Amino acid sequence: MMKKTFAFAFILAMPLLGTAQQLDSKQLLQDVQTLSADSMQGRRSGTAGSAMAQEYLLKRFKQVGLKPFGDSFEQHFKIDYERAQVPQATNLVGYIPGKSDKVIVVTAHYDHVGQRESEIFNGADDNASGVGALLAAASYFAKHPPRHTLVFAALDGEELGLQGANAFLENPPVPLDRILLNVNMDMLSINNKGELYASGTHHYPKLIPHVQQVKPLPQAKLLLGHDRPEQGHNDWTNQSDHFMFHKRGIPYIYFGVEDHPHYHKTTDDFDQVNQAFYPDAAQLVLNFLKQVDTNLKGKSLEN
Repeated sequence: MMKKTFAFAFILAMPLLGTAQQLDSKQLLQDVQTLSADSMQGRRSGTAGSAMAQEYLLKRFKQVGLKPFGDSFEQHFKIDYERAQVPQATNLVGYIPGKSDKVIVVTAHYDHVGQRESEIFNGADDNASGVGALLAAASYFAKHPPRHTLVFAALDGEELGLQGANAFLENPPVPLDRILLNVNMDMLSINNKGELYASGTHHYPKLIPHVQQVKPLPQAKLLLGHDRPEQGHNDWTNQSDHFMFHKRGIPYIYFGVEDHPHYHKTTDDFDQVNQAFYPDAAQLVLNFLKQVDTNLKGKSLEN
């Protein structure tokens, strides 16, 4: 993830959705542990570790029941960003068909910053945690067919200037005018206050009622914030993949925790994951997806 530090927030009211956990916590944690293992070498774009992560994710895409667009889940692209040259980076994209021709795109980047000399930056929170939650949500909707078509994209190149999100939107699997919303997840698992932020409603206030339907869970609650220009580095608008959707006028909600001492450090390991908070945080995202899938109409969410 590319974000910075803390900001004010507003605790959301009007909780209406149920509290039962509908995801497999054991599998969720296993996905994060596997993706953040030393063997993945920090998952930097274009490396052998990235290829290993792709292999694992392709297996999991098939297991959870995602369908490819065409004959492959892979979307290849090149990265030329500052001093980073990656001849072939790879997004992994699948979908679950809905009854509507409108689309909700769920994203989480699987790349991280890799290795520096002998040190491995495993990126358990940033962003194996978001990918784990993406897989959990896909597994749920494969068993409970959605109203809208749901596209699930594990994106590459976020740490190199949001390149995977840009490549996805430059060569989208569905027409951009059919995309109602982007739900992006980046850092969901390390927080000791039980706080997960739903950022983006400052830009798209029509989404506030949908977020407000999501009831707090025992270990996690949603807060608004981190999306106002006057907040400077505490404004997360341009600090993860949702920004590329926002630039094109596609509404978004970004789920993430505030920065912590392990952000972009070698200590961002699976051992740091808050195993009480994280499953509830992932469930909050799933509950939001269920809410918007059921109730979001085909009208513009822009002001």
